[in-house]
Parts: sequence; C-alpha cells; structure tokens
Amino acid sequence: MTTAAGAAASRPAGSGWAVETVQLMRSFGDFVAVDRLNLVIPAGSIFGLLGPNGAGKSTTIKMLTTLLPPSGGTARVAGFDVVRQPAAVRRQVGYVPQFLSADGALTGYENLLIFAKLYGIPARERQGRIMELLELVGLADAAHTLVRRYSGGMIRRLEIAQSLLHRPAVLFLDEPTVGLDPTARRGVWEQVRLLRERFGTTVVLTTHYMEEADELCDQVAILHRGRVAAVGSPAELKGRVGPGATLEDVFVHFTGSSLETGGSYRDVARTRRTARRLS
Repeated sequence: MTTAAGAAASRPAGSGWAVETVQLMRSFGDFVAVDRLNLVIPAGSIFGLLGPNGAGKSTTIKMLTTLLPPSGGTARVAGFDVVRQPAAVRRQVGYVPQFLSADGALTGYENLLIFAKLYGIPARERQGRIMELLELVGLADAAHTLVRRYSGGMIRRLEIAQSLLHRPAVLFLDEPTVGLDPTARRGVWEQVRLLRERFGTTVVLTTHYMEEADELCDQVAILHRGRVAAVGSPAELKGRVGPGATLEDVFVHFTGSSLETGGSYRDVARTRRTARRLS
C-alpha cells in the first residue's frame, strides 16, 4: 500500500485547482441528482456547498471521493480523474460523513491507530502522527478515554483527525457540525481553520448553517436541483442580492427555498439520529 508520504510525492503538477468538474452528472433511474455540474475549487481554500435537501450536495461529494461513480461528465481531485484513477484520488482525500464513524467502545487513540493501519502508515510513524493530530484537534488529554464518553464536539474533532492521518490534499466534510451546540460548532470551525493554516489542506464542506458558511468559507456554490445556481465569496453573493443582504437571503434568492423547509422523512430522521448520537 502507498504511504501518505509517497502519495504526496506522486501528486501531478496541478493547475491551482483542487477540484475540477466538467458536465458532471449522476442519475438514479429517471431522477437526475447532479445535472451537468461545472465547478472549480482553488487549492488551499475553504469551499462551501450550500443548497436545500435534494440539491445534490452529498451526491457530489460521494462522486468526488469515489464512493459513487458518475453517470456522465468528468471530475478531477488533486489532479487525478475520479473514474480512471480512483485509487490515486482516495489517497489524496479525507472524508468525514454525516453519520458517525468513530467506535465508542475504543479510546480516541485506538480509533486513530486502526485508521493509521488501514492507511498503511508505517509502524514507526504511527504513534507520533496520532499524537500530533490529537494535539492539533485538542484531544491529547483525552487520548486514552473511551469515545463513548466524549462530547459531540469531541467526537467530530476526532473524526477530523482520523481523516487527516494520511495527510490528504483535500478534506471533504459533509454537514460536520450537525447536532452540535454553538460552542462545539465553533470549536470545529477553529479546527478547520487550523488545518488550512498548518497543512494548506483544501476543505470542501456542506452545511445548512448559513452562519457557518459565512464565517468559514472563502467561496460558496449554491446548488439547486443538481445545478450551480450561484458561486462566489459570501460577500460577493450578498452584494449581488442587495444592500444589507444576509447569506440566508442569498440562499432564498437563488433557490426559492426557505432554510426551514425540512426535506423528506428520511432526511429529517437521519439528521435527528446524528444529533442524538452526538449529544
């Protein structure tokens, strides 16, 4: 298995884009979830994907992380094609899904050790890298505490650490702060900023929290019915809508959807399950 260091050395010379999609599509039968998506995400940026439930945000991330094959079009992540070079893409990405991926019956350190082995990190490097990341996310003092005793914010930070063990070029966060209280949410925001500052990691996140997108993101793309309805910095998009506009106003303007519209029963149930586990 290729080590993280070897993966970093094998990255192709890039164009300055961490993610590039051209006419990217994904259909499920007659339903088009992602419809000819054209998107470029600058390397080293924090980029937000916003949109109502069913807009295609999670489907897009699953294609970009090779969890779901496209139905058409092309996508490149860290310079590699998601269809022709999926193994290379997987070596370059980290992914924190909406659902919990940490094992509550293990300690934080043990969770990271399992991931270090899965990523093929050499045994001599594991302990140092694990402790470095636990320190980074503020969990060094809880390294040997069972994860079931962690708070929701601590669990999310541990999952971010898991996704960084192989030092990916691009980190995908799907609703990273769902179910967290405002204090824990801001703690996760701080970790995301540190990642970009310390490692130059490109971060792509989905969120329904407009404050989160406004606070964190250099640029956002608003998806509506599988297409990009608008893209730009939060300040640029607010300026396009009008004086005094908020990012929520931008969201409503381009999608015609209120943030309070809840989506399907399955969407709501999944979010509530995640929130219960994190609390």
